[in-house]
Amino acid sequence: MIRWRRGEVVRIRREWPGAVELDVTTSDGSARALAYPALVGRPEPGDMVLLNTTALAMGLGTGGYAMVVALPDRLPEDPQGPGHLVKARYTPLQTTVLGADEQDSPFHEVLREADSLDGMPVIVADLHSALPAILCGLYGSRPPSGPGEGSRREPGVPRVAYVMLDGGALPAWFSMSCAQLKEAGWLCGVVTVGQAFGGDVEAVTPHTGLLAARHVLDADVAIVTQGPGNLGTGTRWGFSGVSAGEAVNAAAVLQGRPVAALRVSEGDRRERHIGVSHHSLTAYGRVALAPAQVVVPELPGDFGRRVAEQSEPLAVRHELVGVPVDGLREALLGSPVRLSTMGRGLDEDLAYFLTSAAAGRHAASLLS
Repeated sequence: MIRWRRGEVVRIRREWPGAVELDVTTSDGSARALAYPALVGRPEPGDMVLLNTTALAMGLGTGGYAMVVALPDRLPEDPQGPGHLVKARYTPLQTTVLGADEQDSPFHEVLREADSLDGMPVIVADLHSALPAILCGLYGSRPPSGPGEGSRREPGVPRVAYVMLDGGALPAWFSMSCAQLKEAGWLCGVVTVGQAFGGDVEAVTPHTGLLAARHVLDADVAIVTQGPGNLGTGTRWGFSGVSAGEAVNAAAVLQGRPVAALRVSEGDRRERHIGVSHHSLTAYGRVALAPAQVVVPELPGDFGRRVAEQSEPLAVRHELVGVPVDGLREALLGSPVRLSTMGRGLDEDLAYFLTSAAAGRHAASLLS
């Protein structure tokens, strides 16, 4: 089940908060590797590393790294401080974190009786790649003005928190986009829930994650998606994006305002994802039992009509909201991170990014 290799660190390629990308040599040749210093320590050139090369051997597009499991000759010091939430439980890399909702947390009293999002818009999407596009539509022509991690509140600029589900990558550190969006001030913080970890705030469930976004990070809007690297099997129910429907339910039961972003593609080669993906139709049409506002982008031509027609069955349970896409391509060009979904950039699948941005635009209108 796991392909184990020993390797030697040749050089550090680049790093971002929480992660270090390396060149290593193994018995199979040279490879790219990724280490999370908080888990294994910080590798340096010349270090011997124990590697899990499973994803590399499978040729996974998102996770195609050799993962550093340990530095056997130079183990990190024991962790210090409080925290008894165990994530990635009963795996060789289970880790202990301080949950915002646990008894030792300074936010425990805030969250112990918290039961409402106070009408906060909660934008739900299938793929992690929707995150920056949603933010482009949300901020429009007025994004946050400076670097930092969104700690300050700018007049007229909403504070946005990202709640990362555990359907994709478990460590939030894997997402370079999250690190860059925080640095640009586009996110006020990342909340990791379920088995996901490594966020600015840790929480046990999507429910306490949403409450933490509102009451700990003081967010005006939350965006909920799985981490990078979704899982799908080509079956109706066997995909990790089912969690989008559950996130709608969580937002609604906590008195938030669920906004459902459709997964739409004109560039995907798979018929089940052309137009409105079957992922969205199942997650919102079957799994989401609470009503949401489903944003239907007003795309031009025959393709736009196809998207509108495919969305119609969702009106049985949800409110369909048509949103114009004029000006959104220009907003997307202002993204502080690279836009990419399944290897396709902005011009290779413009409809995907416009649809995500339209959800952000609609959420912004709810704030006003």
